[in-house]
Amino acid sequence: MAEMSGSRPTSERHIPVLKERCLMLLAPGFEAARERGEQPVVIDATLGMGGHSEAMLQRHADLHLIGIDRDEEALALAGERLNPFTGRTSLVHAVYDEIPDVLEDLGIERVHGVLMDLGVSSLQLDERDRGFAYSYDAPLDMRMDTSRGQTAADVVNDYEEQDLVRIIRSWGEEKFAGRIARSIVTRREQSPLRTTGELVDAIRAVVPAAAARTGGHPAKRTFQALRIEVNEELDVLQRAVPAAVDALALGGRAVVMSYHSLEDKIVKKVFQAASTSSAPPGFPVELEEHKAELKTITKGTEQPTEQEIAENPRAASARLRAAERIRTRRTA
Repeated sequence: MAEMSGSRPTSERHIPVLKERCLMLLAPGFEAARERGEQPVVIDATLGMGGHSEAMLQRHADLHLIGIDRDEEALALAGERLNPFTGRTSLVHAVYDEIPDVLEDLGIERVHGVLMDLGVSSLQLDERDRGFAYSYDAPLDMRMDTSRGQTAADVVNDYEEQDLVRIIRSWGEEKFAGRIARSIVTRREQSPLRTTGELVDAIRAVVPAAAARTGGHPAKRTFQALRIEVNEELDVLQRAVPAAVDALALGGRAVVMSYHSLEDKIVKKVFQAASTSSAPPGFPVELEEHKAELKTITKGTEQPTEQEIAENPRAASARLRAAERIRTRRTA
């Protein structure tokens, strides 16, 4: 993993996950816009270092891109990468559940594609001082937006033990949540935990070695849980996916890549609800207002190929879902 030194261009530090598949899935939405005489507009709701956005702008010369990210450092790097497309981009510092506000500020009513690449970005993992990785010692931060909000250190040092158990078990799906929370509380009574190394030591002390051999690094699930808690990721996602669907014009498509089951369940629930008729059971005629708003494009989830995983190991856990708007939103 590379430290943030600026020695390598962003395009070399970031390999977009499932890039070609995302481009293929989004393209029909752009074509639908052109057929109506509209300029296609896409939202990259998790801009990161701009790899997917760059590919879309290169592929579609008439495309306008709205790039959203809560990480100011990511926005700056993506801005440099996308500089050749100045005039066709609007980069916004925001959280991706703020899509309605972003569109209102830009004076845009509907878009023809939305892309979400969830979870922690390559930039955040590679920046040692951000505290996302358990593989090296760093301050316990984990904020995607370092300009505001509580840090992971605040969580591990201030939360009650039962709350630590809850988030580690719920967000991390960690079966040793009780032991880990007790170890954290015991350690912080001696002195506050300030670094990732101190937290890893507290976890290693209580996770059986056999579990670590079969389940990966013993801190992996706890770090995931803390990151989700610090950034309110699942709460944001529950608001963001419906907002993305509502923003779509007819024929527009939403493509979402998730990296663990908690994220995927939220995406699946929203897509399924909007792609199902709301007609009461046994209703003899399906009225227009009961018809589905979305059509699911993917059958279940799609996953990276072995070749893609070999080229980019971080893609291994990616799960992709896509849906297309086929009817305007239901009226009350």
